Amino acid sequence: NHRSRGRVVCITSGKGGVGKTTSAASFAMGLAQAGHATCVVDFDIGLRNLDIHLGMERRVIFDFVNVLLGECSLNQALIRDKRMDMLYMLAASQTRDKESLTVDGVEQVLHQLSSKFEYVVLDSPAGIESGARHAMYFADDAVIVTNPELSSCRDADKMVGFISSRSRRAEIGSDALPVSQTLLITRYDPLRVEAEESLSIKDIEELLGLPVVGVIPESKSVLTCTNIGSPVISLVDKAEPAALAYLDMVDRYLGKERELRFITPEPVSFFKRIFG
Repeated sequence: NHRSRGRVVCITSGKGGVGKTTSAASFAMGLAQAGHATCVVDFDIGLRNLDIHLGMERRVIFDFVNVLLGECSLNQALIRDKRMDMLYMLAASQTRDKESLTVDGVEQVLHQLSSKFEYVVLDSPAGIESGARHAMYFADDAVIVTNPELSSCRDADKMVGFISSRSRRAEIGSDALPVSQTLLITRYDPLRVEAEESLSIKDIEELLGLPVVGVIPESKSVLTCTNIGSPVISLVDKAEPAALAYLDMVDRYLGKERELRFITPEPVSFFKRIFG
């Protein structure tokens, strides 16, 4: 029953390295900034990274697998963000195997989380291995992250089909609405699109047949933010385009109308045209 529990949102992709964890961290923080109690869960068992993006790596005592195995309570494993009272994280285990995840165990943890939080954001590993399958199986919504290149979109297309046919909602059938799927395009460079060196937004929409929830421009700030343990969206006050694009993405997800920004090349100033 949706009205009595929070929504489970899976951030996933077919290909690694497209910005899933970066996006999950900013998306979760954006929801919390908008006043929604949010927990972001790292499903990449054995390759924990979400804690670094949130600057919580030194505060991890218990993790997702500890909760699954009954070695601690869920409350013991949840870490609250120091900057945002409404944002919590559940870390992945670095030492356990992905096979530690079971359908019943994951369902129990997500049931507890969705009864406590308005939004439960799942940072899924790439592809369709165990962690990704468990994350997608219980999703109400799926945000599929892709770069504007053909191989990334082709792998994303596989994920669209997988979610459509292998999620719990697909198994239930006509008695449940299908998983709501949207696209998040990252590392978008309008100049490369103009030069026909990468796919346009229209190309990607036609390839994958899904609505676009956000377009994140290429930005050097992404690496800087990861290194200092602060989500990109935290740079909104500095008018960083990638941060503003993530803010727009959160607003669109929450049902607000927002025009896509940073999708056309910036006009070149007179002095730059003259002096280069």
